Amino acid sequence: MSENLFDLSGKIILVTGSHQGLGYAMAEGLAAAGATVAINGRDAAKVDSAVRRLTDGGYRSVACPFDVIDSASIVRAVRAFEESTGPIDVLFNNAGIIRREPMIEMPEVTWREIVETDLTGPFLVAKAVVPGMIERRRGKIINTCSLLAAVARDTVAAYSAAKAGLKMLTQSMAVEWARHNIQANAIGPGYFSTELTKPLEANPQFDAWLKTRVPAGRWGQPRELIGPAIFLASAASDFVNGHILYVDGGLLAQL
Repeated sequence: MSENLFDLSGKIILVTGSHQGLGYAMAEGLAAAGATVAINGRDAAKVDSAVRRLTDGGYRSVACPFDVIDSASIVRAVRAFEESTGPIDVLFNNAGIIRREPMIEMPEVTWREIVETDLTGPFLVAKAVVPGMIERRRGKIINTCSLLAAVARDTVAAYSAAKAGLKMLTQSMAVEWARHNIQANAIGPGYFSTELTKPLEANPQFDAWLKTRVPAGRWGQPRELIGPAIFLASAASDFVNGHILYVDGGLLAQL
C-alpha cells in the first residue's frame, strides 16, 4: 500500500487550549505530520506567541483565540477562521482546567468553572464546527479526556465528573454523527510531566506512589501523546469511532 494513512498534509486542525502544555505538544506533532494547526486560547498574546514558535520552526500555524465557554465568541471566531483559512477538518477539544480541593470545601463557583470548561466547552465548540463537517460529509473530533474519567482520586471530584461526562459526550457524538462520516474519539492521558504537574513531581511521596502505580514506572512525556493524536486525526482511524484511547503507561490495567 503506497498511501500514507498517517499523513495530515492539507488538513486544517483546530486545537483548543493549545498555546502551552500538552495541547501545544500535540499541536506541534500534528503540524509536523503536515497539518495546518489553529492555535487557541483565551489570551491572544499567548496564542500569537505559540503560533510564532511553530511558524519559526517551519510549520503551518494560525491563531484562533476565543473562550471555549463563550458561545457567541466561539461562533464568531470559527466563522472568521474558516472564511480566512479554510474549513476545519479536525476539531481537537483539548482546553481544560483542574482545581485540587476537597469536595466539602469546594465553592460552587469552582465546581461550575471546571464543569463549564471541561465538559460544556467541548459541546459548544463542536456545535459551532460540526455543521460544516456535516455539510462536507467528513470530519474528525478528538476530545482530551483523562484516566480520571475511569477512576477517581480525592480532591479532584469536579474534574473527574466533567471528564467522565466528556467520555459519554464523545460516545454520543460518535453515535449521532457517524452517519455523516464523522468520527469522534478521545485521548485519555495519564500522568504527564508538564509545568502543571511539577508540584506533584516535586512531592517525593506522590512521585514514589506514581512510579509504583504505573507499570511503566515513570511519568509520561508530552511527545508520547503525539502518535495517538496523529492516529485519531488521520485516515488511519476512519473506522474507529466512540473510542477512548488511554495513554497512561498501563496504569488502568493494574490493580
